[in-house]
Amino acid sequence: MEKMRMESMDIVAQNVENIGNLFPDCITEARDENGKIQKVVDRDRLMQKFSHKIIGGGTTEHYEFTWVGKNASRVEANTITNKTLRPCIEESKDWDNTENLYIEGDNLEVLKLLQNNYFNKVKMIYIDPPYNTGKDFIYRDKFSQNIDEYEEAKGSFDEEGNRLFKNIETNGRFHSNWCSMIYPRLILARNLLTDDGIICVQIDDNEYDNMKKILSEVFGESNYLTTIIVKMSEATGVKMAHSDIMIPKLKEYIIIFKRKDNIKINSVYIPKEQWDDEYKTFLIGISKDEVNLLKKIRECEKRTDKDVETVDKILAKIDYKSLTDIYKIYNITKKEDKLKFNYENAWRIVQIASISGGAKILADNKRKKIQNRFFSIVTPKKKMYFIKGDYDFNIDKPRIKMLFADDYLMVNPCDFWQDIKTTGLDNEGFVSFRNGKKPLKLVNRLIKMFTNPNGNDIVMDFFAGSSTTAHAVLDMNFEDNGNRKFILVQIPVDLDNQLDIVDKDTKKDILKQIEFLDSKGLKHFITEIGKERIRLAGEKIKGEAGFNGQDLDIGFRVLKLDSSNMKDIYYSADEYDQGMLENMQSNIKEDRTDLDLLFGCLVDWGLELDKPYTTKVINGHKVHIYNGEALVACFEKDLDMKTIKEIAKLQALRVVFCDNSFIDSATKINVAEHFKMIAPDTDIKVI
Repeated sequence: MEKMRMESMDIVAQNVENIGNLFPDCITEARDENGKIQKVVDRDRLMQKFSHKIIGGGTTEHYEFTWVGKNASRVEANTITNKTLRPCIEESKDWDNTENLYIEGDNLEVLKLLQNNYFNKVKMIYIDPPYNTGKDFIYRDKFSQNIDEYEEAKGSFDEEGNRLFKNIETNGRFHSNWCSMIYPRLILARNLLTDDGIICVQIDDNEYDNMKKILSEVFGESNYLTTIIVKMSEATGVKMAHSDIMIPKLKEYIIIFKRKDNIKINSVYIPKEQWDDEYKTFLIGISKDEVNLLKKIRECEKRTDKDVETVDKILAKIDYKSLTDIYKIYNITKKEDKLKFNYENAWRIVQIASISGGAKILADNKRKKIQNRFFSIVTPKKKMYFIKGDYDFNIDKPRIKMLFADDYLMVNPCDFWQDIKTTGLDNEGFVSFRNGKKPLKLVNRLIKMFTNPNGNDIVMDFFAGSSTTAHAVLDMNFEDNGNRKFILVQIPVDLDNQLDIVDKDTKKDILKQIEFLDSKGLKHFITEIGKERIRLAGEKIKGEAGFNGQDLDIGFRVLKLDSSNMKDIYYSADEYDQGMLENMQSNIKEDRTDLDLLFGCLVDWGLELDKPYTTKVINGHKVHIYNGEALVACFEKDLDMKTIKEIAKLQALRVVFCDNSFIDSATKINVAEHFKMIAPDTDIKVI
């Protein structure tokens, strides 16, 4: 039986295999640092495939974006991790039924672990990483600096003692450290996106240029979609304090790249800033349902002659008055009351636009046949227009085409968003979290643009912060009855630890966060704020949905990054002979549960982590059944052949046991043979 690796996917080996499939002659063999033979890519041979000239020694000038530590950070993206994700049911919500994930831990390690499970499965990634303002704490990856530099910068620790560090501008590697932090994470994130997936990165002026260059390198310049400029501040207060010597910054950027394929963008619209006074004709004798039916038939190019008759019957009933006359009838005199009335009745308020050419001829001909005040015409290209018939034939471009106000009250914001309210966000999402919190409306809009409500799309955020992205997914699912899912990743920053190393204003914010957490009886970690926000937002959304919200998934499974489930000896097994290994009682750490082992196997085998599972007892042994036939696991000891046969009868695609599960050596030896007879398609492994 094959032994499970219990580590992340070897991306280097996978890349070598992919290149070998394309260019077999570029693969050779070499010894690694331990003297072991392995397949490697002959770089010169590979480069020769892309040049008509001889590739060899010497240096050639070429365009390249680089920084101190780039090569090391590229290697870091390919480095294997043997960490694992441990389930935490007590901090989860609706563990058994939810398909959402909240993962605590260093996002670099987590992204590595998810390469197997979610490769090519995430539809949209939104991240709001540290902006490198000189006050940010960024991840201290092991390639960033040498040990002396590591100790120089006073930092903050997460729950596991992993160090974050304050990247101050006086640091000689100020930009390099930030680039080295973000680069491997984006490389790994790209692997998770579907072919038609999207990544949206929010950033400000400090690192916009570097971020766009890194994204262009990772995703390819041809996959750049756009940069949206978002107004994030008002020109008031502190922002204007030094406007005599500098131009205040009110904007941030959302840089958007696609993974590979053409994508579908769902158009979004926002209200126009003011009412268009051209809409001044008020329709009488028609209901809102009838207007909606008119528009439905108008937009359907496969409409029938009977549909056209239906349209003309409805239009024939219509009469009209000017808005001015309507104001008098209803005694509407104040400007604000008129505006409110207009928007409430926009479905029945129209403007009459000019028409000419072939459409005018069609209108003339139909008017000669009928005497209705309003009627429809259909052009040779299947376009339908609603016509106001009391016009002068002799005018070349008469105003006769009816346009409904509610069709034109909204406008696409394109790549300049200035309608997002950014003030008063301190307690948005029911949690006190001011610094860096993004407006729910902003993330809602991105999700609406780039995901399919009914596509089971996964939305990911690996700089989760206060969990705005999770809140937005729940909110959008409520709005359009969608079934999107989220995966959030956040390092558990210790807020108490940060109090001694942040500036005065940030300290005030952190104290408010701690006060909020104390009111809920929660530990002082940023992850607790994020999880509590999801709980509170979900309950509020489901409460507002009422009966219609019964199927809303407002839960989440909490998984926590931790060291391997296996004892350290497991990872240096080459140093031990077979006899020594067989005499070991167990290679599993004593504090690990069956559930820890199950999810460790899911990570190793590349199964999604949000699926249902059950347990059953077979001959006194607990057996875990994950997602139907996807995986069966039994970590019990003293398994005899009778139990093995019963497990084989489950016909699972995958089965895993502990290496010391079997009652004796003969049983262990015969496991594979019995599975071949009973369940020949089952893949068997041990840990």
